[in-house]
Amino acid sequence: MSVEREFIAVRIAVLTVSDSRSLDQDKSGQTLVDRLFDAGHSLAARAILPDERSEIADQLRTWCADPLIDVVISTGGTGLTGRDVTVEAHRDVYEKEIDAFGTVFTHVSMAKIGTSAVQSRATGGVAHGTYLFALPGSPGACRDAWDGILVHQLDYRHKPCNFVEIFPRLTEKQRRK
Repeated sequence: MSVEREFIAVRIAVLTVSDSRSLDQDKSGQTLVDRLFDAGHSLAARAILPDERSEIADQLRTWCADPLIDVVISTGGTGLTGRDVTVEAHRDVYEKEIDAFGTVFTHVSMAKIGTSAVQSRATGGVAHGTYLFALPGSPGACRDAWDGILVHQLDYRHKPCNFVEIFPRLTEKQRRK
């Protein structure tokens, strides 16, 4: 007999990386906020930063140190241009990279935009018990990542496994010291 699990709301921070957007123009960040609320999660923080690697990494570290933030999702700065430094900033912070996140995102994205998906460098990782995901800066890419991956992996009821059920184990190494 299978016992259904109860939903566990996750506290999510949303970071938009852009040299030109303001909060009222942030369609990608708003797409993520709308979707996380629709899924039953809470918005723990929201910010917009310019495409500056050190500022992005500093914000990620600050949010990872906050015990009231479980997940950080950034949007923007994952492309191939010289100003696209979000992936590098994320990797400056990661303790472990979730390699398959980018692969699965590419698969989901290819169904929508074909081979143009190769131009995205979406990534995911873990630092200090916090999940971090870097998504492209378009609302469509944010919808694809949320609807195709994150809505499931951030839902404790999703089987056979999900990110939420291993939250308590993300910091095992630190606790053993």
